[in-house]
Amino acid sequence: MPLTPIAVVTGSRADFGLLLPVMQAIQAHPKLQLQTIAAGTHLISNSLADLKAAGFPHDAKVSLQRRNKTGRTADALALAAGVSGFTHAFATLQPQLVLALGDRIEPFAAAAAATALGLRFAHLHGGDRAEGVADEALRHATAKLAHLHFPATTQSRRRLIRMGEHPDLIFNHGSPAIDALQNVTPAPDAPTLLLLHHPTGLDEKTEYQLTTNLLKATQKPTDFIRGPTPHRLILLPNHDPGRPAVLRAIADHTHPTEVRDHLPRPEFLALLAGAKALVGNSSAGLIEAAALKTPAVNLGHRQRGRQRPASVIDCPHPTQTHIRQAIQQALNHHFRGRGHPYGNGTTGQQIAHTLATLSPADIPLAKHNTY
Repeated sequence: MPLTPIAVVTGSRADFGLLLPVMQAIQAHPKLQLQTIAAGTHLISNSLADLKAAGFPHDAKVSLQRRNKTGRTADALALAAGVSGFTHAFATLQPQLVLALGDRIEPFAAAAAATALGLRFAHLHGGDRAEGVADEALRHATAKLAHLHFPATTQSRRRLIRMGEHPDLIFNHGSPAIDALQNVTPAPDAPTLLLLHHPTGLDEKTEYQLTTNLLKATQKPTDFIRGPTPHRLILLPNHDPGRPAVLRAIADHTHPTEVRDHLPRPEFLALLAGAKALVGNSSAGLIEAAALKTPAVNLGHRQRGRQRPASVIDCPHPTQTHIRQAIQQALNHHFRGRGHPYGNGTTGQQIAHTLATLSPADIPLAKHNTY
């Protein structure tokens, strides 16, 4: 019996970390054939090495972003290039189903190309809410193009149904971000504070000031916790509009030894598990950090609307004073790990099982809103 080819699109270090257990489960399944498409910022950063290290040589590459080009215009041009690039990749690989995750321009471009080609498209983490730069609009637009849905929470599944997607094609298997976290060993050299702050599409002056507030508020980790070597580690942001301003603030207010460009996911998770708190605006603070019992301080509006557990301390007005207060609250906060909304750590296996059980021919290609 021929295998069902599934093309998985990964466009950044962020989505690859979540897609990894899904890709592993598809690759291991006797009825499925994994096709890997490396796209987006993988091709302008060193995160492409993560795919190779994980044993996933890419079957195709799709260029979207251009090196040293950021901003709204650059993103719009990258999106256009992505639709064209994915069209050529899908026409060559001939998958029976395309799968992508999240709310960035890469999954939206892949969904648009798949729709135009008459290919089934499966979307992970649809139905979530997170304001981001254009995340809220792109996520829901991608979900409306999808024929099969794998939301991460019960709340997101309900939202997809209210959006008019058919309940029989929506499977809440949780978030693949939780898979394998039970085996993470905290790094002995983990920082006191792990900082991961992404741009949010605001003007450069505001992006610079918000990042500066964070860096100045955390420049003395001894203000928050006593110990032999309290320190912080700053990770560079993703390639969203506003990145140059964030990078400039980091260059102006940190020592190079405090900064890391990119961490392979196993190293990132080990540091996250050992840190006293994650501070910034990454979704990792609301998902992975909570599962690893690490409190998080969530700054600003980037994650506004996203479902979160009790371990997250929101700081909607990130002045230096408010950031310090939120960090102190997080460090003194009694972690309540019950009721994590993002699954039980078997998402990859469940998604692969569903893909193998459902014949692509049985997934309607024509979309019909249920409302």
